[in-house]
Amino acid sequence: MAADDRLTSSEHELAWRLREAHRRVRSLPVPAEERKRLARRLLAICDLAKRDLEHAAGRLDLFLLGIDVVVSDTPSTGNIAEGD
Repeated sequence: MAADDRLTSSEHELAWRLREAHRRVRSLPVPAEERKRLARRLLAICDLAKRDLEHAAGRLDLFLLGIDVVVSDTPSTGNIAEGD
């Protein structure tokens, strides 16, 4: 019996989202100090999830929005043609 077998659907969804958030934080193109700060915030959300699932889910939503802002503000040398 796997540990996930005992989770409700809302707990399973939040666990999946937390794993995805950890993956995203690890792969962010930001300085190490910023990544550490984000990882600490995410750990606080994980700790909160042990006590209050709904509140943790809301905090995770805001955290992920913040990550989206960090990623969109990061300079890129992508495939944008000169002059566009």
